[in-house]
Amino acid sequence: MSNTPMAASPLTRAVLEIDEYVSGLGWDRPARLFALVDTARLRTQEPGLASQLGLDDGVEHAGLTPIEQEEIPADKPLDEFLGTIAWPDAVTGCALTVERLMLPPSAETSVPEGLSEAQLAQWVAKHPDRQEVRMTVAVLRDGARESALRLREKDSPTEVLTGSDLVPGLADALAATFA
Repeated sequence: MSNTPMAASPLTRAVLEIDEYVSGLGWDRPARLFALVDTARLRTQEPGLASQLGLDDGVEHAGLTPIEQEEIPADKPLDEFLGTIAWPDAVTGCALTVERLMLPPSAETSVPEGLSEAQLAQWVAKHPDRQEVRMTVAVLRDGARESALRLREKDSPTEVLTGSDLVPGLADALAATFA
């Protein structure tokens, strides 16, 4: 992808590639799940699929190739859905994009006590300091993690924040799909 830094690790490049792809689809989209496969292995073992993905162009493609999976069921909580996933050995890692509302750390002290999960979601949705964020989180079987965060109000490839520990709970849930 054009905005993916070449010096980044293969996992970072994959996360940024997914972020750029999903960004092109616009906001207010459901969560999306991706398998991450070793590109060289994919070209060797699945040449037809590699051709469909444009990986047979004579250029050496290193790293990881994201492959979007079927749509995540809207009627099932994300954590329950992730608990049903088992990846075949050919899958090196996985990634998930999801949109959420978040508040700055300064708002934590004003959260009313005793709210149910639904009430808390409503409270956050009405908070004047809320931010819409798209999170792309990826994990590998070997434990490596990477995340990309994009704020809706700063929706630009140059404003994407990356780091390995930005969304630890979601990274843990994705890592559990390989257990």
